[in-house]
Amino acid sequence: MGGKLNFLHQLESIIAQRAADNVPGSYVSQVMQQGLDRLLKKIGEEAGEVIIAAKNGDKDELLHESADLIFHLMLVLQHQGVSLNDVVAVLTDRHHK
Repeated sequence: MGGKLNFLHQLESIIAQRAADNVPGSYVSQVMQQGLDRLLKKIGEEAGEVIIAAKNGDKDELLHESADLIFHLMLVLQHQGVSLNDVVAVLTDRHHK
């Protein structure tokens, strides 16, 4: 599973690159330009969809909506200058308390 989790770091780099380069036709570039309010709205939408998928017991839909939520959370983190490693550090600290 470690290799698959490493993809999150690769995705983080891709997001940073596309946000910085303003790649035409890139969803990342487009939504990042729309600003924090739009990013946060997407978080809310995706979180609601995760809730519905879980309540419905639809595992496939839950996986897809969870991926969307994590992706959009990563966009917010990028926008705010926070890395996945920063989040992991908080989780690690909590675990050791």
